[in-house]
Amino acid sequence: QVQLVESGGGLVQAGGSLRLSCAASGSILWINTMGWYRQASGKQRELVATILRGGSRNYADSVKGRFTISRDNAKNTVYLQMNSLKPEDTAVYYCDANIQLTILNAKDYWGKGTLVTVSS
Repeated sequence: QVQLVESGGGLVQAGGSLRLSCAASGSILWINTMGWYRQASGKQRELVATILRGGSRNYADSVKGRFTISRDNAKNTVYLQMNSLKPEDTAVYYCDANIQLTILNAKDYWGKGTLVTVSS
């Protein structure tokens, strides 16, 4: 059984910073792409950032220059450093990981989400 557990959300003032973490546990051969998505109230879930196992990163235009995604492959953990936060960054942030379970089988897993609230 594979689990993703996010942490690090909370309430912060505009202009502040937060660091989210997401740790994967269970029967994992290795992890391919890891990413962060967010869903604001009344809106669809959207991509925030992704990072490949080798380190290549991709960001949504709305967070470029403010957020940084990183990962520790030894710890099966992905991070999201969020700086210069804006009220429009308020959302539930979800971790996603494409996990290699066996040589021939990979599957996507999601965390339960962590709430980030940015006050103006």
